[in-house]
Amino acid sequence: MSNYQISLIMLACISIITVSGVFSMTSLAGMFSLGQAAYMSISAYLTFCLAYYLQWPVWLTAIIGILGCALVALIIGAPTLKLRRDYFALMTVALGQMIAAIVILLSEYTNASIGFSRIPKVDNLVYIILGITLLVVFMVRNLKYSRFGRMCMALKTDEIAARSFGIDVYKLKMKIYIFASIIAGIGGICYGLRNRVVTPDAFDWSKSSEMQIMLFFGGTNSLTGAIISATGLTVLPEFLKGVSVFGADLQSFKTIIYCILILVVINFRTQGLFGETELSFKRLKKWSKRYIAPKDKVINTGDK
Repeated sequence: MSNYQISLIMLACISIITVSGVFSMTSLAGMFSLGQAAYMSISAYLTFCLAYYLQWPVWLTAIIGILGCALVALIIGAPTLKLRRDYFALMTVALGQMIAAIVILLSEYTNASIGFSRIPKVDNLVYIILGITLLVVFMVRNLKYSRFGRMCMALKTDEIAARSFGIDVYKLKMKIYIFASIIAGIGGICYGLRNRVVTPDAFDWSKSSEMQIMLFFGGTNSLTGAIISATGLTVLPEFLKGVSVFGADLQSFKTIIYCILILVVINFRTQGLFGETELSFKRLKKWSKRYIAPKDKVINTGDK
C-alpha cells in the first residue's frame, strides 16, 4: 500500500475510535456532548508536550494524557452532570472553547495556532492504531450488552424510572462520561501521532459536531452503523478532492455536505441507516444462507 492509503486507513480508524466513545455516551446513556474534541486536545497536548519537554517515553506520557482526560472529566462532570440534558450540552461547548483558550494562553509551550510539531515518530504506527481501534470497539460492544450498558439504556429511556429502580443516576452519568472522555483522549493521541502536529483548530467544536453527525448518520443505536458511517464519511472528503462546482472546491464544504446527508437520513430513516441493527457472526451466517445459496440445489428423492 502507498503512504497515502496507509494514512487514510489510520484516519478512518481514529474516526472509529472517537465515534465509538460518543456512541457509549450518546447512544447508550442519552447524553449529548459537543465537547469530546476538547478531550482529544487535552490528551494530545499533555502527551506530546511532556514527551518533548521532559524527554519521557511517549507511551508513558500517553498514559498521563489519558489520566488527564479522566481527571478533567471528573472535575467538569461533577457540577454539570446535575444539570438538565440541554444545559449539559451547552456546557460541553463551553468546555471546548475553554480548552482552546488555555492552549493559546500557554503558547510558550504549545506554539498556539502555529501548532505543536515536536512529536516523536512511532514505527509501525498503522498496526498500533488498528490494534487500538479493535480494542476500543470490543470494549464498547461489550459495554453495550453488559449490565452497566443496560443501566445506561434505562437512564436514556427514562431517568425518573431509572431512579425508581434504585439506579444511582448521577454516579452512572459520571462513569460513562469519564469512559467516553478517555476514549476521546485515546483518539487524540492517535491523531497527533498520525499527523505529527496538533493545533487548537483541529479540536474545535466542529470536530465534535462531526462525531455526532457520523453517529446519527449510521444509526443512533447501532455500533455497527457508527463504525461504517465513521469510515465512509472520513473517506468521502478524499473523493471530493479536486472536484469543483461553480469554481468552488467541494472538500471545503465538507460540513455542509454532512449536514445535507443528515437531513436526508432524518427524513427517510429517523434512526439512521442501521437503526438498531448490529452485525454479528450469527447474523452474517443467516444472511449468507439466505442470499448466497448454491446455484444447483440437490434434491434428495430417496431413490438409489
